[in-house]
Amino acid sequence: MLILAIILAIVIYLMAQYRMPQYRGPVSDHFNGLRFSNLDGVNAPLGFKSFIKWRLQDKPTPWPAQRDNLFTPVVKQRVLGDDLEVTFVGHATVLLQTQGLNILTDPIWSERASPVQFIGPKRVHEPGIDFAALPPIDVVLISHSHYDHLDIPTLQRLEQQFHPVFIIGLGNDTLLKKRLGSNARIVTLDWWQSHRVNTDMNILFVPTVHWSKRDLFDTNKTLWGGFIIQSKGGNIYSAGDTGLGDGNVFSQIANYGPFRLALLPIGAYEPRWFMHYSHVNPAEAVKVFNIIKPQYAMAVHFGTFHLTNEGIDEPIIALDKALNEAHLTQQQFRVLQVGEEWQLPSIGEK
Repeated sequence: MLILAIILAIVIYLMAQYRMPQYRGPVSDHFNGLRFSNLDGVNAPLGFKSFIKWRLQDKPTPWPAQRDNLFTPVVKQRVLGDDLEVTFVGHATVLLQTQGLNILTDPIWSERASPVQFIGPKRVHEPGIDFAALPPIDVVLISHSHYDHLDIPTLQRLEQQFHPVFIIGLGNDTLLKKRLGSNARIVTLDWWQSHRVNTDMNILFVPTVHWSKRDLFDTNKTLWGGFIIQSKGGNIYSAGDTGLGDGNVFSQIANYGPFRLALLPIGAYEPRWFMHYSHVNPAEAVKVFNIIKPQYAMAVHFGTFHLTNEGIDEPIIALDKALNEAHLTQQQFRVLQVGEEWQLPSIGEK
């Protein structure tokens, strides 16, 4: 017990170094002056007692310690015009290349999704692209503050090597400026606000059904969300982390289609009594697909970090079942292997 207490004290101390100062801004339909909330009024997490109940009562399915990557991509430096190439790095990290720009979603190259690298969920797959093999990164999209999505060591490496534009929700800028330096190009957005990257691309920050937290005291004090990448080659939707909620958020997002591609999470969903507030399961991911109706979807947020109870392969198996029941194909909603590349057809082209 003494060792556990010491470890907990160290973790709390280190987490405090990443603590978010209080965001100050006008009250809105999703901000009460202190904390942010989901538009459907259902807000995770359930609380510390529920968390302890989950951890003590539910036994997670074991994962392998490591899996080898089957693909070694040869990544282009640039993809021009309306062509779109996608490379799955792992978890929620995807390299999107189009319009001559290179975009990363929720980049994490660290060994663990944790405030420290000696404890916490450890990678099962190595990143699908070696960091040294990355092309010049222009834009980094960060959906929210959880450690598997906002990884400071990776962001510091990206800033040092590429000096990209970092786009994130309200309240996160103070942390990024502190950790990345005052010269970092950081754009913070509220839901439905956008940032124009250039004449060919606009990036819109949109609601999801989720929450935020990095330490013991900052629950929902920074904003979470997804992104719509708007370009003449066809819009791309990146959901980040999300639950289904009442579905109204996705009905609103559908108005910004047609979508050439949607990045939809399928993992970290068990047990449902605890996780349904913040993570869709594969069947719900298919429901999101049917609401926003992209030409193609790509599965993310699975198979890299053992975060919840389901087995490493269960999301893929459950997605296949849900697609069959919805009369959709595996080509419409693809599961890429870590490191696998995908050259997407033009919008409207099969």
